[in-house]
Amino acid sequence: MIKTEHYDDVAVLKLENGVTNPLNLEFLNVISSNLDELKQNPSVKGVVLGSGNDKFFSIGFDIPHLYELPREEVGVFYHTYNRLCIDLYTFPKPVIASITGHAIAGGCILTLCCDYRFIAEGKKLMGLNEIKLGVTVPYPGDCILRQIVGTRYAREIMEEGEFFPPERSLQMGMVDYVLPLEQVFLKSIEKAKELGAMPHNAFTMIKRNRVEPVEAQIKKHLDQKEQFFLECWFSEEARKNLSEAMKKF
Repeated sequence: MIKTEHYDDVAVLKLENGVTNPLNLEFLNVISSNLDELKQNPSVKGVVLGSGNDKFFSIGFDIPHLYELPREEVGVFYHTYNRLCIDLYTFPKPVIASITGHAIAGGCILTLCCDYRFIAEGKKLMGLNEIKLGVTVPYPGDCILRQIVGTRYAREIMEEGEFFPPERSLQMGMVDYVLPLEQVFLKSIEKAKELGAMPHNAFTMIKRNRVEPVEAQIKKHLDQKEQFFLECWFSEEARKNLSEAMKKF
């Protein structure tokens, strides 16, 4: 499900769970395990998170799989996902998202948890369409998005539920660079090397100061927010919308 490559002191994690990289519990655990290993590896100074193909970074939650699960199992998945987002957001080394394909919903949030986002030009869409499915945006993603793009753009992104082309994503601040497809991967590695070459303790503390207030806010309210998400997920309205969404998988 993940291919790991090393370029000097930069580790590259490529998501390889089919073409669309749908997120299910097994996949989340594999991603988390790989991140834990890289966190403990002193020879790794920076990380690039990308996809093994140029069609999708990730389509988000594996709706056809999750739709059939009972509430308890969906709850386990959702808590695991939120925990992964927090761990990725607070990762003590620089993490660059290399976005060569669509980054949708839960997949989009994973890119927001990285320190920088490099996206390929062309029809590579990003966005949070949860509202159109009848569910809330996962709380870590909500909080992190507001920090990155500000309240005004966060409102537009989450309340309208649209998918945006790279130029619009750049304008709103969702991504940092729009590049030709063939440059995205290489520039992501360059950025990871650049940041990884900084004095580690200084970088870690500066990043910690940036993410710590958001992390504290997330953890303070997460239990309540997760329960509300589950109420939405199993509501009659959401079940209808999710059933329709499955046809796109």
